[in-house]
Amino acid sequence: MTETTELVQSLAANVRKVFVGKEQVVEAVLTALLAEGHLLIEDAPGVGKTTLAKSLARSIDCAFKRIQFTPDL
Repeated sequence: MTETTELVQSLAANVRKVFVGKEQVVEAVLTALLAEGHLLIEDAPGVGKTTLAKSLARSIDCAFKRIQFTPDL
């Protein structure tokens, strides 16, 4: 395996320790990260969107900031 592949697999495994059950979402988040793109995750309240973002930020040693959107924004 290449060093990049090992790094991505390690990162995915680290995120999956906290965010369990939605493999496609984890894959999409990592794909957006590697592509240096943006990703909007829309889902029902309480399904772990913020937890996913926090675990990814911690895994890559980045700061985490959150904006709560409301209909008046």
